[in-house]
Amino acid sequence: MKPWCPGKQDDRPVVSWEARRRLRDLQMRLNLAEEISSEFIEIDTESALTSSLAKAARRLGFDHFALSLDPRPSAGAGLLLHDYPDEWAKVYVAFDLAGRDPVRRACDKSLTGFEWCRIEHMIPMTRGDRQMLAVGRECGIGDGYTVPRHLPGEASGSCSFVVRPDGQLPKSILLVAEIVGAFALASACRLAGMIRSPNKAVLSERQRECLLWAARGKTAAETAIILGISEETVIQHLKMARDRYDVHCRQSLILHALFDGLIGFGDIFRWRGKG
Repeated sequence: MKPWCPGKQDDRPVVSWEARRRLRDLQMRLNLAEEISSEFIEIDTESALTSSLAKAARRLGFDHFALSLDPRPSAGAGLLLHDYPDEWAKVYVAFDLAGRDPVRRACDKSLTGFEWCRIEHMIPMTRGDRQMLAVGRECGIGDGYTVPRHLPGEASGSCSFVVRPDGQLPKSILLVAEIVGAFALASACRLAGMIRSPNKAVLSERQRECLLWAARGKTAAETAIILGISEETVIQHLKMARDRYDVHCRQSLILHALFDGLIGFGDIFRWRGKG
């Protein structure tokens, strides 16, 4: 290969004007994300978090925001911050819509933020789901972008940025919204005291093994053969596991263990895929 000499034509790729423009735009968005997100690092009150989220939403081209944090039942109350129109907030609470909100269900199907117009491609949409979104539009809630986050054993949460029914999502800025939403949720977790060192495992290793095979659909007898222990021992291990979690059925036990990260969905479904 010949050395390159100044003034001579070479084979180095030429960066087009369009590519340079895109790089500048990306850098500007990343700078904006860093500037806004840095405000969430030192926040120490819910009112400050609410104010910063409202300010961030406007800077990003949205009209409203909503942040929710749902800890495990034994961890106390959750956190809900928003600046939605009063009419929609009253309807949402009065009819207890949180338990059937399609946006919240879609959060369980995504590792990254998603536009609400994509929800029907993520979860089965019922007639009630569509009616709920329609009522939201009547109350001033248009399209939105939601950033989900899950902390096994601690909490699940989401941060949504929303436009009015006659507004358009600022699609060029959704990457920034993703980053800002993640920092806002981290701040909310810190305020709620949910970021702490992991606790000692609730279950013993043998109890966890029995529970894992139960989650995979095996009976106590089948689990006993797999683990090389007696069926009665398996039954006792599962009973002790239920007692430790203070639950009374296998389904609740499995849910608690999933929430705590003692077993994972991959542990269950990867095994089934091999079967």
